[in-house]
Amino acid sequence: MSQPSSPRPTVIPPSVFASNEPGAFLEALRSPWYALVGDLHDVFVTTTMEYARSRGLKNLHLPLTTRTITCPTALGSDAEPVPVKILGVDTYLPDSMQFLLEYGCRISPGGCYTIMPSFRGEEPDETHLNQFTHSEAEIPGGLDELIDYVNGYVKALASAILAQQGDRLAAARGDISHLERMAGRPEAFEQITFEEAVRLIGDVEGCVRDEGEWRTLTRKGERLLMERVDEFLWVHHFDTLAVPFYQAFGDDEARTVRAADLYFGLGEIVGSGERQADVGLLRKSIALHGVNEQEYEWYVRMRSEMPMRTAGFGMGVERFLMWVLNHHDIRDIPLVSRLNEPKTWPEAVLRP
Repeated sequence: MSQPSSPRPTVIPPSVFASNEPGAFLEALRSPWYALVGDLHDVFVTTTMEYARSRGLKNLHLPLTTRTITCPTALGSDAEPVPVKILGVDTYLPDSMQFLLEYGCRISPGGCYTIMPSFRGEEPDETHLNQFTHSEAEIPGGLDELIDYVNGYVKALASAILAQQGDRLAAARGDISHLERMAGRPEAFEQITFEEAVRLIGDVEGCVRDEGEWRTLTRKGERLLMERVDEFLWVHHFDTLAVPFYQAFGDDEARTVRAADLYFGLGEIVGSGERQADVGLLRKSIALHGVNEQEYEWYVRMRSEMPMRTAGFGMGVERFLMWVLNHHDIRDIPLVSRLNEPKTWPEAVLRP
């Protein structure tokens, strides 16, 4: 006997932003898809604030420029910094608020968080945006405390969305069982080390990217891991050179770091790690990664003169909402698109 199929989505994105047709944004404004996404934004932000406050974190207002990029030469990252000139000053748009959140922890020792734009020089595709909204937090403690915080956070988000938009989502998108499974999971999500992950999926070609001195998992590998282990899965202790220099070394002579990614839906949705608390180890890691320490002098000095053990995470809001909506293309999530804009000023500005 065949199993009943899930109801087909009745609300789908108009997919108008891929073109530069005049007035395309008006179709988006009239679409029930973006009305739904907008309401999900509101649930996301209010729930983030409530959860962070319940855990003792404070919201800080931070600048949208930086001279210290969090992934300057990270071998496992394809993103480039986005340079701008503001009032004659050469600077960057932030790829993350992480460094400033570490700064904020010296002001608010209980931890701090932001939901702000991030910018990365990469080509958008089904799972990447070059301009996106970033939910980030930095807390006192190490990787274990951070994983506990994130587990509670994503479950709180799923629960709030079900409570406030569950019926509407079920009618619009057909299946909300993934939200129910996350919200209803009483225990912590499964955890495995990166080495365990490689052993579990190393038999399938194209799952592990091996660059000799460091390795990382491909999107194919992340999805296969979820199939073979669990749909909500932490992978931790990655190869040191696969992640940026500020992640704390593991207990194995700098071969691994105390970094962790949470996979669900498309794959990695939360990236996190414990920071180098010892300034000597921080300098060792900077040298190991081939980073110019002068470009991070303030960061090294802060960690030297105001040492503090912290850990933090970042989650793309659009990636999370793509999972909520059971959708396959992140480019349909932003309320205002920046896809395929003219590179020079057009004669007439036809898009918001």
